[in-house]
Amino acid sequence: MAPGVSRKLTDTQTKEAPIAYWLFKSEPGAFSWDDLVRDKRTSWDGVRNYQANNNMKAMKKGDRGFFYHSVKDKEIVGVVEVVKEHYPDHTDASGRFGMVDVKPVMAVKTPVNLAQIKAEPALENLALVRQSRLSVVPVSAAEWKVLCRMAGIKP
Repeated sequence: MAPGVSRKLTDTQTKEAPIAYWLFKSEPGAFSWDDLVRDKRTSWDGVRNYQANNNMKAMKKGDRGFFYHSVKDKEIVGVVEVVKEHYPDHTDASGRFGMVDVKPVMAVKTPVNLAQIKAEPALENLALVRQSRLSVVPVSAAEWKVLCRMAGIKP
């Protein structure tokens, strides 16, 4: 399991597969929250960083994640659910990297931008802040609750 990942049970998961939390970064010009909502599901392909790939290897079906618009807006805009666990990335000719599939769960009521995240003391260890270049990072259960509150949604 990726460092900092905590799991807890949901109604749809068993003791063998508790839930963990993540943050997925995407450039809205390449693939936005609206694109995901329109498509209803996507393969999170194109990741070429070993640590981000290892984070995806740790994901289980039913895990939740924030959808984060990177580059310009730099804000959390939605919540996704992992619907297919790690498998080979068809865009990787080397065969070293994989992907997961996600579906949209809900848009956040209030987008949470990077400046707000950095200003919140409870999020000082959030991987998004500490490892800002990674496209897929773990979010602890405590961080998830704080971010959900900031986004105006229930954890």
